[in-house]
Amino acid sequence: MIQRTMYVLAVQDLQKSLEYYRDVLGFAIREIGDDGWRIFERDGCRIMAGHCPDSTPAHDLGDHSYFAYLVVDNADEFYKEVVANGAELIKEIKSEPWGMREFGLRTNDGHRIMIGQEQK
Repeated sequence: MIQRTMYVLAVQDLQKSLEYYRDVLGFAIREIGDDGWRIFERDGCRIMAGHCPDSTPAHDLGDHSYFAYLVVDNADEFYKEVVANGAELIKEIKSEPWGMREFGLRTNDGHRIMIGQEQK
C-alpha cells in the first residue's frame, strides 16, 4: 500500500523556490535540518526541494519538466488563487473529455505542474 507521495526536485535557487511555493502556490515551508533542502507542504502534497545550482534548469528539460499532476477538490478555486498570486499558466482551466477539469502552470524554476479536479 502506498501511504503518500513526495516529489523530489532539484532547484537552482532554493530561496527563490521556497518563496514561489509559499507565496504563489500557498505551500508551507518546513526545515529539515539541512540548509540545502526544504520540504514544501500543502494538504496531502509534499515536495522535497534540493539546492542544486549546477543542475540543468527545468525549463531546458522540455517534456521532462512535467513532474506532478495534483488532483484537488475545487480546481476553479485553486486556479483563481494561484492566478491572483501571479502564477504563470501553461494551460487555462478547461473541462476535458477524460473527465478532469484542469489547468497547468510553470514554476519559477521551469517545472510544470498540472492541477485537476475529477468531474462526475
